[in-house]
Amino acid sequence: VSQAAARLEMGSLWEEFNRLGTEMIVTKAGRWVPESDRDRRGGGHPRATPRPRRRMFPTFQVKLSGLDPLADYVLLMDFVPLDDKRYRYAFHSSSWLAAGRADPAAPGRVHFHPDSPAKGAQWMRQIVSFDKLKLTNNLLDDNGHIILNSMHRYQPRFHVVFVDPRRDSERFAHQNFKSFSFPETQFMAVTAYQNHRVSPGAGGHPNVPPPFPRDPLTPLSPQITQLKIASNPFAKGFRDGDPEP
Repeated sequence: VSQAAARLEMGSLWEEFNRLGTEMIVTKAGRWVPESDRDRRGGGHPRATPRPRRRMFPTFQVKLSGLDPLADYVLLMDFVPLDDKRYRYAFHSSSWLAAGRADPAAPGRVHFHPDSPAKGAQWMRQIVSFDKLKLTNNLLDDNGHIILNSMHRYQPRFHVVFVDPRRDSERFAHQNFKSFSFPETQFMAVTAYQNHRVSPGAGGHPNVPPPFPRDPLTPLSPQITQLKIASNPFAKGFRDGDPEP
């Protein structure tokens, strides 16, 4: 796998989110939210539907090259804390502040791409998308989803593992994988988007000016929610409704 290379897809979108200060929603199973007013107008009592564990957006996608077309590979992802701190969002300054030491680490999990294992030719033929990956903050999750602590910063990591057919493959385990990290995909795990300096739909102006100088924990814009809604093709139902795609 020494020749393996990975290019992050939608890089410009990831960079735009990173410039704002990317936040990813994590929820527990069984979070109940009311359905739309349209359903309520249909008569009867308002219904409620469970909000599932969240998929990442932007979706993590890569284009691979340098693999042996005839060899088998497994692709997977994991998430590592960026530091040992827990954070809180200070609305008066529109910035993230350290709020103490990190919570005990969530159970470490990896997400295997569902097409694994597959030939190198298949992986290189098209964009590899981790669109099934889901995030949760439920420490008791039994569905295999990635467990993260909210208000903590994370770095996604992508791994390519060569399926070594040799009997003594464990001797070469350290040579049979390659890992990739893209700094622009770092994010803060949250249960609700925090940097709302402009109310969705207000059409308006920041309540406070952008803080300078810029640092990675200081969002330049209040528009994380709006950007996710505008960029996510599956968020059409949120255009005029719930601001959490």
